[in-house]
Amino acid sequence: MLVPVILAGGVGTRLWPQSRALLPKQFIEFPGQDGSLFQGTLSRLRGLEPLGAPIVICNADHRFLVAEQLRQLDIVGSSLLLEPVGRNTAPAVAMAALSATAGGEDPILLVLPADHLISNQAALHEAIRLGEQVARQDRLVTFGIVPDSPETGYGYIRKGAALEDSEVFQVARFVEKPDLETARAYLESGDYLWNSGMFLFRASVFLAELQAHQPQMLNCCREAFAALATDQDYQRIPEPQFAACPADSIDYAVMEKTAAAAMVPLDADWNDLGAWTAIWEVAEKDGNGNAISGDVLLEQVSNSYIQAGSRVVAAVGIQDTVIIETSDAVLVAGKDQVQGIKKIVAMLEAAERHESQHHDLVFRPWGSYRSLENAEGYQVKHIIVNPGQALSLQMHHHRAEHWTIVRGEALVTRDDEVHRLGGNESIFLPLGCRHRLENRGQEPVELIEVQLGSYLGEDDIVRFDDVYGRVDKT
Repeated sequence: MLVPVILAGGVGTRLWPQSRALLPKQFIEFPGQDGSLFQGTLSRLRGLEPLGAPIVICNADHRFLVAEQLRQLDIVGSSLLLEPVGRNTAPAVAMAALSATAGGEDPILLVLPADHLISNQAALHEAIRLGEQVARQDRLVTFGIVPDSPETGYGYIRKGAALEDSEVFQVARFVEKPDLETARAYLESGDYLWNSGMFLFRASVFLAELQAHQPQMLNCCREAFAALATDQDYQRIPEPQFAACPADSIDYAVMEKTAAAAMVPLDADWNDLGAWTAIWEVAEKDGNGNAISGDVLLEQVSNSYIQAGSRVVAAVGIQDTVIIETSDAVLVAGKDQVQGIKKIVAMLEAAERHESQHHDLVFRPWGSYRSLENAEGYQVKHIIVNPGQALSLQMHHHRAEHWTIVRGEALVTRDDEVHRLGGNESIFLPLGCRHRLENRGQEPVELIEVQLGSYLGEDDIVRFDDVYGRVDKT
């Protein structure tokens, strides 16, 4: 049995402003792609048999995004492990291996980052099948990407001798990101491949190697696994035990130390989409080398990536430029300077601005909302509640609300009253009343919410009942 382990953590700061902390790049559908990167990671495994239900490791804040995107793919039976804090890839995979072996089975784990793009599915499947044969010999397999340029943004793997005249190689050594001159030498030698961060090994073999080389890490993970808390369809990793775990990658913790490492070359049009220039590289371009999406007008523009999300974007007389427009932010950067976007995000975080965390469009387990107007004393939101979903039964200490139904039919609870409201019907929810909106229909319910009060923050919510387990249990 081959079990996918999907590493879906991370915040993707280098693709801001489209990628945010609460909607990172792995859950975004970029122009020209069918589904999000996370969904693409799972979809391209179809055809590999027998294939077990995936184990997904993600941030607790993203659990509803993950569940919804799995539902859209009709994937059932998956295990979702929620990380309270990030501890890098080795502890995450250790938790997945402990989960995979908890029932007495010992599957082959296929460890994949959730944010890569691989266009050649047939080549990927061939490499996985080859690696699976080697993994069954108790080796730890990594995939080395066949390079086509002297890339300085990736780590490298130097291949050693071939294993038994096969197309699989021993790992001679792992190499950090090189300078340009060294990268050119690597490319010319033919002995170095890009480090993909993809792995294949038997769960028990990985745990044994972790015990040999990082016993403290494995002990912390065992303690955390023993204290897992089940919450609906999720398993929450307890923070005290997991936060005490050393933070390290699989490369540093195991692969650089083990004598059982092997590498399968992979030539499958791979891209980790780590910057806007990478998005430009894989996008369809016009005759001037421009990749555009949305409402974009160009005059004397070349070799640029321009994405308009909510309004017209016009550009004149520029080249080698990235312009990304969303409803609440605009990024303009030279293509050779896009790595500096992380510094912009750091500035936003230091100033505690929402633009680092979420868009104007905010996803919730029941649907989404967009803030249309926000000023002192009032706020206006457009809210969508998906079919079969419901807001929590809640109240507010500092605000009253007016709800006007725009589309669909809603069941609204207000204290002891229950009202059925359709389009163009409204209800007033005074400060302090207990209220809830339910959508029991087959179509989304859309409403306009007007908040009035002295404080309008999202933390002014007291939940009494919630189908998503968000009630404060203290």
